[in-house]
Amino acid sequence: MKAIQLEKPQSFRPLDIAEPKAPGPGEALLRIHRIGICGTDYGGFMGKMPFYSYPRIPGHELGVEVIAVGEGVTNVQPGDRCSVEPYLNCQRCYACRRGLTNCCETNQTLGVMCDGGMCERMLLPARKLHVSRKLSYEQLALVETLAIGCHAVDRGGVQPGHHVLVIGAGPIGLSAIEFVKVAGATCIVLDINEGRLAFCRDQLHVDHTIVARGDGSELKRLEEVTRGQLADVVIDATGHDKSMSQALAYCAFGGRLVYVGITQQELTFPHAPIMHRRELTVMGSRNALSRDFARIIKLIEDGKIDTKPWITHRAGFDDMIAQFPGWLKPETGVIKAMVAVE
Repeated sequence: MKAIQLEKPQSFRPLDIAEPKAPGPGEALLRIHRIGICGTDYGGFMGKMPFYSYPRIPGHELGVEVIAVGEGVTNVQPGDRCSVEPYLNCQRCYACRRGLTNCCETNQTLGVMCDGGMCERMLLPARKLHVSRKLSYEQLALVETLAIGCHAVDRGGVQPGHHVLVIGAGPIGLSAIEFVKVAGATCIVLDINEGRLAFCRDQLHVDHTIVARGDGSELKRLEEVTRGQLADVVIDATGHDKSMSQALAYCAFGGRLVYVGITQQELTFPHAPIMHRRELTVMGSRNALSRDFARIIKLIEDGKIDTKPWITHRAGFDDMIAQFPGWLKPETGVIKAMVAVE
């Protein structure tokens, strides 16, 4: 069957790989219908993604159909449309035993540490499938992106009445914005790209946007919006070390900073005048939990999250390799590219 492999940075190649075996106990055989392209895929292509290994079949934002199930599987049946929770956790380590399956000590994320869904069919543990009777395959492939933002907002303890600053209006930042809105908080978005900020205002109906100019005007604008209080919660989705180090300055006294973007660089920030004096809480946010997937599917089904603005670019499976480099260019205006397998 057809597959696409990222054999090394900036080098995709089409492959013909063996068909998966019949599903064993607890497993499901899946037909891949849609694959969302995310920042992890771009980072892997550029050779800048931590945890990525090569060669690798990418693809972890998946909308799939169940073809067959193995012994003992009761949560899905053939014909079901599903979103895939792509974090393969061991179920045995200390994190897993405490329900923190998103940060399993030996986690294998599809398409990053192990081969993913950029192929026609695959086997997965059925426990990683989340069914919807209403959503399209494209919507189901969006659920994982939304789950990253959902988990970050939960980590920040966002409440109604909070001012929440989201730094970075890429797909992960946009997913956080959705859940800041769901939480009933005031959303403020900071980015260097005015086109992305316009998308936030026009399509996601964000309350306030701030252009990052690097001249100190960002902090002044945030003070205006919050009447001098700054942000109760800051979510940095940039993955940029300078942004991540600066982010503490935007936190209110007693505020929280959530790093959902990833960098391999060291972060530095003043302790006494900012972190200690303001008694800030700084935390990471990794992946998402199973409950996030079920929650997101219900929110989309109920019309609480509108997925229509998200998908800006589409490609067929055989066209993906040629189109992928163009999606990296800011002028193309990509929010979410979607690959159709059939």
